[in-house]
Amino acid sequence: MDHDATILSLFAGIGGFEQAFRKAGFSGKVLAYENWPSAQSVLSKRFPSAELFEDVQDLDAKLHDAELVTAGFPCTDLSSAGRLAGISGDASGLIIGVLQAIQTQKPEWVLLENVPNMLRLKGGEAMSIIGSMLSAAGYSWSYRTLDAQHFGVAQRRKRVFLLASRHQDPDRVLFRDYAAPSDRMRSTTTRIHKAHGFYWTEGNRGVGWGDGVVPTIKGSTTAGIPSAPGVWLPGLPAELRFRTPSIEALETLQGFRPGWTSAAPSRDRWKLVGNAVAVPAVQWIAEGLRAYDQLESVQLPRELDVKQGWGSAGISVGDHVRRARVSEAPVTGPLRRTFTLQRVLEERGSNALSAKATRGFASRLLRSTLRYQDAFMQDLKEYASL
Repeated sequence: MDHDATILSLFAGIGGFEQAFRKAGFSGKVLAYENWPSAQSVLSKRFPSAELFEDVQDLDAKLHDAELVTAGFPCTDLSSAGRLAGISGDASGLIIGVLQAIQTQKPEWVLLENVPNMLRLKGGEAMSIIGSMLSAAGYSWSYRTLDAQHFGVAQRRKRVFLLASRHQDPDRVLFRDYAAPSDRMRSTTTRIHKAHGFYWTEGNRGVGWGDGVVPTIKGSTTAGIPSAPGVWLPGLPAELRFRTPSIEALETLQGFRPGWTSAAPSRDRWKLVGNAVAVPAVQWIAEGLRAYDQLESVQLPRELDVKQGWGSAGISVGDHVRRARVSEAPVTGPLRRTFTLQRVLEERGSNALSAKATRGFASRLLRSTLRYQDAFMQDLKEYASL
């Protein structure tokens, strides 16, 4: 793609796709659709030259003649923590109208993003419908689950990215790391982590444990209450061992600059960040699009037919789809992190996890059958008694 290609961003949120493409070297015209005023305020501040529109249901029939359409469409009906209505839901179903416009106008590239549960919910109905509509419009497409923790941020965040093209080869971008010879593979080393993330609102069915990373930042709990993940810092004094990231730290963990959402009302910043796309993962795809002409063709091992279930990655082959066994991280090795989780908290700020919240979490965890480190429980009890 040319650096000055026109990009149409749908369900734009706080501009994760826009920022990723800007960091990858794209400088063309940006048009963004977003109907939440709080998100609009962030877009206006961070992308003052972009043209902003409100309702994706009023989408321009010609798609503004964009060369690329991006859409991190709502996961409300697809997420395991959501309504589970599927692609027919009022929120997630908005992508159908977008795809109908794509079928008519046929932009060269389409990039979609959503939660991995879309591959499982109702037998992967959402992927089946999306893929069928793209194939019917003459697109070749591939999808791959990527985990943000391997792309430079200390957050475990798995998302499905689907890339489609009318005349080019999406595999060449989405799986380009598999074209690298083995001597370019980066060696991996075992790290001793000084910070461990977890969901303090859990404890019955899961912990969300992460060594050196926080679990997925969410817009809110199932009860609709904003709650930053907890972080255990076992090397610090007892009163500092359990923290939650500040909003600026959360922005950093999504790949944004601290203060990115400062133009929005404070009450909405948490949800805005939790709903956003992780910038570095999209940037990796955008860099592949930018360098497309220099990329090599990729031959991946293709396995079971989609009739036997959707895998974590897949490739359209004519009227069929084949699963591919690939990594959620670049096989050339994870991208370097600018900040460790501990450093993010030190430099971007954190808040103490309350003793009440700690006691409740420890109580639920003790009653559960979940596994945990003895030192973790010992620190939880000590901290809760301070």
